[in-house]
Amino acid sequence: MSKDLIIVESPAKVKTISKFLGKNYQVAASVGHVRDLPKNKLGVDEGGDFTPQYQIIPGKEDVVNKLKKAAATADHVYLAPDPDREGEAIGWHVAAILKDVNQNISRIQFNEITARAVKEALEHPLPLNEQLFDSQQARRILDRLVGYKISPILWKKVKRGISAGRVQSVALKIVVEREKERRLFIPEEYWLFKAELEGNNPPPFSADLWKIKGKKAEIGSADEAEALEKSIKDVPFKITDLTEKERKRDPLPPFITSTLQQEANRRLGYSAKRTMTLAQRLYEGVELGDKGTTALITYMRTDSVRIADEARDAAKKLILEKFGKEFYPPKARVFKSKGSAQDAHEAVRPVDATILPEDVKAFLPPDQYKVYKLIWDRFIASQMAQARFWDTVVTVESGDTLWRSKGERLLFPGFMRVTGKTGDEKLIELPKLEIGEDLKVNKIDKEQKFTQPPARYSEASLVRELEEKGIGRPSTYAAIISTIQDREYVIIEDKKFVPTELGFVVSDQLSEHFKELMDVGFTAAMEKQLDDVAEGKVQWTSLMKNFADGFYPTLEAAQKDMKRGGEDTGIVCDKCGSSMVIKFGKTGEFLGCSNYPDCKSIVNFARDEKGKIMILEDQPAEDTGVTCEKCGLPMAIKRSSRGEFLGCTGYPDCRNIKNFARDDEGVIKVVETEESQVVGTCPECKGDLIIKRARTGSRFIACSNYPDCKFAKPFSTGVKCPKEGCEGELVEKSSRRGKIFFSCDHYPDCDYAVWYPPVDGPCPKCGHPVLVKKTTKAKGTHIACPEKGCGYTQEEE
Repeated sequence: MSKDLIIVESPAKVKTISKFLGKNYQVAASVGHVRDLPKNKLGVDEGGDFTPQYQIIPGKEDVVNKLKKAAATADHVYLAPDPDREGEAIGWHVAAILKDVNQNISRIQFNEITARAVKEALEHPLPLNEQLFDSQQARRILDRLVGYKISPILWKKVKRGISAGRVQSVALKIVVEREKERRLFIPEEYWLFKAELEGNNPPPFSADLWKIKGKKAEIGSADEAEALEKSIKDVPFKITDLTEKERKRDPLPPFITSTLQQEANRRLGYSAKRTMTLAQRLYEGVELGDKGTTALITYMRTDSVRIADEARDAAKKLILEKFGKEFYPPKARVFKSKGSAQDAHEAVRPVDATILPEDVKAFLPPDQYKVYKLIWDRFIASQMAQARFWDTVVTVESGDTLWRSKGERLLFPGFMRVTGKTGDEKLIELPKLEIGEDLKVNKIDKEQKFTQPPARYSEASLVRELEEKGIGRPSTYAAIISTIQDREYVIIEDKKFVPTELGFVVSDQLSEHFKELMDVGFTAAMEKQLDDVAEGKVQWTSLMKNFADGFYPTLEAAQKDMKRGGEDTGIVCDKCGSSMVIKFGKTGEFLGCSNYPDCKSIVNFARDEKGKIMILEDQPAEDTGVTCEKCGLPMAIKRSSRGEFLGCTGYPDCRNIKNFARDDEGVIKVVETEESQVVGTCPECKGDLIIKRARTGSRFIACSNYPDCKFAKPFSTGVKCPKEGCEGELVEKSSRRGKIFFSCDHYPDCDYAVWYPPVDGPCPKCGHPVLVKKTTKAKGTHIACPEKGCGYTQEEE
């Protein structure tokens, strides 16, 4: 008997959905996109209607063959990728591949992975949404045109290997413009006064200087501050006004994508990318002991605060049972989405509000638990009663000055019973005070301050800025932020984005030569037009032609007019008198003569806090006392983005390098490490294969004749992948943040990974084929089973 086939995006969903569907269904995964534009060429017909030349993504051939084989024997194929533009595109491409073996194809959508939602979707299948696909297709082709056409200009004029992007370049400009504001900012001095006062009833309280002679208190110098201090010395302080009133505070709406990313960054310190990865796992399903694989949250890419009636009813029931009727509002809360919101999906909320965070804490990794608790708390709080405060404002007069003190007392916590204090509530209680009461002055403090420049963007504030300006969409914020970091256009200092020299130059060059493309308003308008395509108001080919009419002439002009290198620094070359410009090499930025190649003068530089360029005098080369064992020439200290090392002075003829350290007396000692150890012969050039480390820390095997020979392969642990049917091995990898992990070398077809070094099993308790070597404070180094719920450990042999 044939089965109906359901195709989802990820293998994790396969497990979750298979649990509650009967034997008449087979569930398979496309593992993301299966077709895309080619990597090695533009892949777009620029002379016609911008027809894309799609091809199967390299490495996805096995996935496609398995899907075709399953579809050929299925009665009906249901496409169930994520319910958004990208999901629609995945479904469209899968349908295009499968139509030769099965014409009976439908699209199903569900906002949550539950038995009720999936079965309801199967009862109401739909055709694929061509307009939504066209919108995604237009976005993809726009991005391809911008990237493929502008990036080569940047390679030629700025630095090889960098790139431009339609949306991320605008995000970079926002960060760069903020840094320019900071550099131009001139701090202004001001002084604050605070008085500690005591009335008839304890305790003492503090009041801030508010007005002088009826005007806002503005004290701009030490002399003014001293004069004011003298003028109020021995002058009585008396209460002239006292206002008390009740204040109510409403809860915030449930999360949408952007607010989830902002709050996770603000409260947990998580990046947008990390937050979305964790939310994806909670959406697709996690193991909850006896309950098996269970989806915990609704779809996490949304800009709507709408929630389903049944979810609102479930929240009401829980609030009444858990907190009491006084914690539920007089009528159910309904939040209104912004006018620009698509409203296709609900807000991000728990699938089942009765699954409390504490119920799943034992089954989830700490970071997943924290994100689930954040979502659960916000959703339940959004349906709760107001918090009520008693506000007190006291005005105190002393001569020509007025002082003010504000206090608040919590009357009823309402939704704050769930959220607690979020950092906004100071809850300062004042003593019992009366109008006309004379106050004793315990002390008066004055403090010098200076106005601060505009704050740099954090991930949270940058996401908020992108959202407010209409740049990108909820599903793209994490990718935008990751891209500008991966391109090394920005770095993070104290959790804030700081543009690099490369970021400044790229942003300035693009802003000068692609004014419309880099205009925030133009980019936001393009997002609106893409939405119009999704709604059937505009044809995607018309959008493309309108864009091309302005883009191609600008592109042609930029190829001619864009200057080589970065900004003209105003510094004169001491060798030929030409201007020096910022240039970029493998080891970073430097000043190079604009008369290159006739003049090859270069100097190192740095910037002061205002961004002014300072020339760094070259230090004489240090005699290291180390000789290259390959060619006999001395080794010199060199620097790269990863730090200092010893390099042969015979470079490029000899490429020998060594790590080094200094002893207590500063003498250089060569440090022998595992890196550079010969482990075999290169199959391509017969040179030595050596162990190297990636920038993020993981080891890999590469040819010692690099860059002449670019052969490389992952560092294998020698442990076979434990996934059934997989022929891969576990290899060493590292995350962008430098954390080592071990994953299957058949990724993305196999997504098995562990955080700890793998050891051949099997586990004596559960039979899992692989164990791991862990080190903890409690147990030291030991062997453990990575399977959740097993708990097997043993001492290291």
